[in-house]
This record gives sequence, C-alpha cells and structure tokens, in this order.
Amino acid sequence: MSPLPVRAVRVEVPASTANLGSGFDALGMALSLHDTVFARVIDGPPGTAAVSVAGQGAGMLPSDERHLVVRVVHDTLAELGITDLPALDLHCENNIPHSRGLGSSAAAIIAGIAIAHGLAGIDVRAAENVERALHLAAVREGHADNVAASMLGDFVVAWRESDRFRAASIPAHPDVSPVAFVPQGESATNVTRGLLPERVPHADAAFAAGRAALAVHAITRDPSLLLAATDDRLHQDYRESAWPETVALVRALRAEGIAAAVSGAGPTVLALPSKNANAHEVAPGGFKALDLPVDRAGVRTHVEG
Repeated sequence: MSPLPVRAVRVEVPASTANLGSGFDALGMALSLHDTVFARVIDGPPGTAAVSVAGQGAGMLPSDERHLVVRVVHDTLAELGITDLPALDLHCENNIPHSRGLGSSAAAIIAGIAIAHGLAGIDVRAAENVERALHLAAVREGHADNVAASMLGDFVVAWRESDRFRAASIPAHPDVSPVAFVPQGESATNVTRGLLPERVPHADAAFAAGRAALAVHAITRDPSLLLAATDDRLHQDYRESAWPETVALVRALRAEGIAAAVSGAGPTVLALPSKNANAHEVAPGGFKALDLPVDRAGVRTHVEG
C-alpha cells in the first residue's frame, strides 16, 4: 500500500509560447489551451503505471512507466524524499499540439511535478515550494521560459542565477490577445537549436537586448509597441531553413503591421494583433488559427474523491 496521503489528483496545465521575438530562453507566456491529467494510486508492482491518452499523441505515446509524465512523477517524488514509488493509473487528455512550439513537453513536465506534489499532499504553488519545483522542471527541460509560463501562468521572465533557474510572473496587459497559427508539420527543438551559431555579431546582441527589454514593457504596459518589441535578429532567421513557411508568415504579418514571432522552437507562429487588426486574413492555407487568450492561473491541481 502506498504511503502517499492523497490517492487521486487532477491537474490542468496550460500551453505556452516562448521567446516572443528576441527574448530567447527568457520570455514566455501561458496560453488558454490545456492538457489535463487524471492520476490515481492503484494496487500493483511499485513504480509501474498504466497510461491512456486521448487527443494529441493518442496511440503514439508510451502507455506504461516510460511515459514522460510518469517519469517526472517518479523523479519528483524522489526529490521530495518519497522512495516507495506507487503504482499509478494515468489518463491524459491532451489538447496541446506536440512538437509545434507550444510547450507540450514543458506542460507534461509541469503535470508530472504537480501530480507528485498533489499525491504527497504538498501545494506546489505555495511560495516555499514553487521555486524548487520550477528549478526541477527547468533542469529537465533545459531552459525555464516554457515551464515557468505553464507553472506560474501569465507573462514570465526567466533567468538562470548561478546554478538555479528562476522566473517571475508579470500580468500581461488586457489588450494582449495572442493568436497561434499552427501548421501540420512538427519540429524538434534539438534540431532547430542546432541551426543557431555559437556567436552572433555584437550589434545583433545589442539589438536583441533592447527589443527583449521593450517586449516586457509592451506586453505588460503598452501593447502599441508590440510590433517593434517582437522584432528579432537573434534566432529566427537562422532557423528559416527548418521551416521557411513559418518565417514567411511572420514576415507577412509584420508587413501588415501585426506583431508576430516564431513561437518557441517553431513551427507555430504567434501573432499579437491590435484590436483593429485581423491576423486571420493574412495566414495562408496550411496553418490553423487559434485564438488563445493569456492563461492567468498556470497549473491547477485538484484532489479527486
């Protein structure tokens, strides 16, 4: 019998967009598109799991303890000092497209961390717990922007301080209205990162620093500056060979005066249109437009039963 005080939890995790132009690995935002995972402790061999998946990834993801969410649950329980791993039954209802630049892996990692905390009877969002949980997530993901957005909600600024990942959540302006243009094709972050040069010109680095700083102001205080704020010389053009249609759509939207950037590692395009702009009219066929308001809450954990 598992020593865990809670037998079943449900977690809801928002999608995320990252970079937002020049804020490479530093800026992120939670979006109102959610994965939901139901987890319960069952009788069975310790550390085993039965996983069912509906929606994105159905029929393609592992159905046992090899599933990413389960592996993160086990690792997090160990970090919490719980070595007697339970047998688990998980049901995942996935709405976040996989490998599209909308933080699906980050959402899975946050789901696993939240489930482990929930089963252990620990509030993952309590001030004394959230920094450690965020660091665990960022270590596994490799950077903190997506995981911070999914955990904390809203607009986030992420950074690494010595050997610790940290992040701060800041309310986005009410007029920030994200639209995601999602193509059919998938992208692998490790592949597109491989296209980036080890060094960039000093002028481009200075440009990126200024635009990333401006993005914080534009997203939180003055959305009229979003077009300039989301401009980039740091990573998007270098990745054009991986997804030329994505970069072409970013340029087409920007030519119409609509703030746009590659979402994370792509190939999704994020647009932040003003109230008077219709970004949907610019997108060509092959992209599915999703109006995704900013998610203000981040990960939610509910004790079941």
